[in-house]
Amino acid sequence: MNTTSLIYKVSEWMPFVLEGFALNILMSILAIVIGSTAGTFLGLGQLSSTAVVAGPSKLATQLFRNAPWLVLLFYCIFLMPYEIRIGGQSFILPSWLRATIGFSFPVAANFSEIVRGSVNSVPRGQWEAAEALGYSRRETLFRIILPQCVTRMIPPWMNLYALLLTATPLSMIVGVEEALGRTRAAVQAQAETATLIPMYFALLAMFFVYTWPINRLSHALERRFRTK
Repeated sequence: MNTTSLIYKVSEWMPFVLEGFALNILMSILAIVIGSTAGTFLGLGQLSSTAVVAGPSKLATQLFRNAPWLVLLFYCIFLMPYEIRIGGQSFILPSWLRATIGFSFPVAANFSEIVRGSVNSVPRGQWEAAEALGYSRRETLFRIILPQCVTRMIPPWMNLYALLLTATPLSMIVGVEEALGRTRAAVQAQAETATLIPMYFALLAMFFVYTWPINRLSHALERRFRTK
């Protein structure tokens, strides 16, 4: 097979693969939103002075942070119901949505550590100064400490998102038709071994083109905030 024919065959299947890649992006965006929201509560829970709140928050963070992503994915795919009933109406939960929820657990745990680490990086003297001025612990946290932590959390949060996107192809194992699954289907449909490497290289290029600017931006923000 000559180069021109090979390029034509690869480009012919690119719209099909790009549709799958759009699903990867959708899953990653939903998972980072859900995980970041839950991770914020977990992170603040770890900092709680109440043992009843801090204990379970630390346990959940360490459990989901150290569990293999694929194992959590399998649990959500096979233990979550295939449909739910709300107000007498049945709603089907597609595999990609259950996989998204599965990805949200490790994201929440990792973001919880980002929140905890950012808060703890603020000098202890600011807590003491706020206490001397009559601020409660809650007021100090939300009005003084957390606003300073936002810039510290953005770079690792962006890196976490890039890592999440590159992990979404794991969902192919549980039947989600994302970019990797569609690439494999395209290679099998062509029955041409010569297209295997170019097809997977094109898939690699998709992920690189999408995540590389995110990583570069996160590094730039990290350098900028570090100087302040």
